[in-house]
Amino acid sequence: MYAKFHSIGAFVPSKILSNEDLEKMVDTSDEWILKRTGIKERRIADDDEVTSDMATKASNIAIKRAGLNKEDIDLIVCATVTPDYFNMPSTACVVADKIGIKNVQAFDISAACSGFVYALSVAKAFIESGMKKHVLIIGAEKFSSIVDYTDRATCILFGDGAGAAVISATDNKDEAIIDVHASADGSYADFLVTPAPGSVHPVSQKVIDEGLNFVQMKGNETFKLAVKTLTKDVKDILAENNIESKDIPHFVPHQANYRIIKAVGDALKMTEEQVVVTVGKYGNTSAASIPMAINDIYESGRLKRGELMLLDTFGGGLTWASALLPFAGDSFKE
Repeated sequence: MYAKFHSIGAFVPSKILSNEDLEKMVDTSDEWILKRTGIKERRIADDDEVTSDMATKASNIAIKRAGLNKEDIDLIVCATVTPDYFNMPSTACVVADKIGIKNVQAFDISAACSGFVYALSVAKAFIESGMKKHVLIIGAEKFSSIVDYTDRATCILFGDGAGAAVISATDNKDEAIIDVHASADGSYADFLVTPAPGSVHPVSQKVIDEGLNFVQMKGNETFKLAVKTLTKDVKDILAENNIESKDIPHFVPHQANYRIIKAVGDALKMTEEQVVVTVGKYGNTSAASIPMAINDIYESGRLKRGELMLLDTFGGGLTWASALLPFAGDSFKE
């Protein structure tokens, strides 16, 4: 039994936060942001639009595109660092209820920007073990809920959105997910961190006064390590599977910063046509980044059945992951 990438879906909020908008909020400029990140705008969820709402909308699309009924889903895995609730219930449980899926296993995973590929590895393992047949994996973030919009180092980077995919069982090896790598190194935990609330910093007035509930990042250090780690991980997964970078139609990197994407793409000798870039219009949507990017090339007609994708991502933890897989869904129809 193999696992295949059966379908993709995504949802983005309608509200746009442009660089020009940010110029009115912090000491920055459109030119400065574009030069350093490649980001022009990002989407921001409404106050009453939570992570599970976006995840549910993306999930319904993915299930429909897989040609399945909601009753066919037998596992839900949601990757997020901005869950509806601090620790329980999991966002996956909330999504299951909103979709109308009853009595199935559902849980969240926390791997920051690597979360969706981590979820892909979990789905692959469950299916190949014979335990599940149709796994719904989700990457969803309301990152605006943990961003300090007076901190120009972070508020320019992040946006909101959700992506979802159905991973299904198949006996056709040509459809199978080829390989997934996933790793972590907690010694770099302070590079990208949301200090509170948690057992280290329980909720208190100090947490609020010091802004410990907002994401904090060591930008330069993270940038350098990201380029090095992403490049090595991709080279390793290609070498282990005897595939050359020129044979990858769709390289889908985590959409954190255009300079990182270009540095990794150049190191791998990828052409512009091979590299998927959506960071300019969505910013960094963390765990939602990879599925949102896949959905973009799917809905634009660029992604066809059987075409090979190479996913590559890096996030807080620190975590990183890559995957080689053919797209095993139907071509996009309006």
